[in-house]
Amino acid sequence: MTTPSEQAGEQAVGPADDRTAEHQDPGLSAIMSERRQLLNLAYRMLGSLADAEDIVQEAYTRWYAMSRAEQEAIASPGAWLAKVASRICLNVLGSARARRVTYVGEWVPEPLPDMTEWIAGAAGGAGVDPADRITLDESVSMAFLVVFESMTPAERVAFVLHDVFRFPFAEVAEIVGRSPAACRQLASSARRRIAGARAVARPDAAGQADVVRRFKAAFEAQDFTAMIGLLDPEATAISDGGGRAIAHLLPIEGAEHIARLYLTVARLAPPRNMLERSVNGLPGLVIESGGEIETVFAFEVADDRIRRIWAVRNPEKLRRWRVA
Repeated sequence: MTTPSEQAGEQAVGPADDRTAEHQDPGLSAIMSERRQLLNLAYRMLGSLADAEDIVQEAYTRWYAMSRAEQEAIASPGAWLAKVASRICLNVLGSARARRVTYVGEWVPEPLPDMTEWIAGAAGGAGVDPADRITLDESVSMAFLVVFESMTPAERVAFVLHDVFRFPFAEVAEIVGRSPAACRQLASSARRRIAGARAVARPDAAGQADVVRRFKAAFEAQDFTAMIGLLDPEATAISDGGGRAIAHLLPIEGAEHIARLYLTVARLAPPRNMLERSVNGLPGLVIESGGEIETVFAFEVADDRIRRIWAVRNPEKLRRWRVA
């Protein structure tokens, strides 16, 4: 599924080199080989792997609803599938804000484990089909995905398609239903929104791992002073339980408030294991209890301080996680 890259002067932030080749043969093998690319695209647009899987399934359903003659008339099945999936994502994004009004507490994107720790399918089972792999890069860091949530649906789709997957604006325009010039403006607006996230989207992995490790030690030792020293004074902590797990419903602002809350939880909660794990490609933490992952922590670290903590506790968003 290749689309010519425009020489527009913007630097792509995602897996453009991972894009698959066009397939002229509309047979099963050629069509199914696009699955990974479609999942990567839909996950970045929606922030939910479960929703991304539904989008990809719907795109394939529409493909196989056509006659063989209609399929053979399509020069690039991969590009066709990408456009269909993108349009469905645009519709989903348009209704997502209304749905989130009824969501209990804060909504956080679905966190992704390292592929070596991935459970395939909602029912579990070891391993994962290579076609289901999400390329972990800065465009799927939690910081990026959260900023994506602040964009309008059209901004998000235009940015992901052009800046991440290098679709020409002419093709983006067909999907979004606006002129190429308007899509350039949408991507530019999205780029401005994401400028702050980009500044910390590629932190030194070893440096972040050290900060996260020290945070874990402070949590386990209930060391208030050490935790305060690791948190930016204006840090924010967000918890997503989705009404299915206990979580603070509003963001917690300020280092002292966060430290007091977290250390109170550490003191009162039953014994649990806190483990260092990769979360969306960056060092994070998980809490394991009774052989199940019950919380996944993602961090935004800048200047050796934690600026944001996202604690995902909604079990629907932890289906891919397992105890190592």
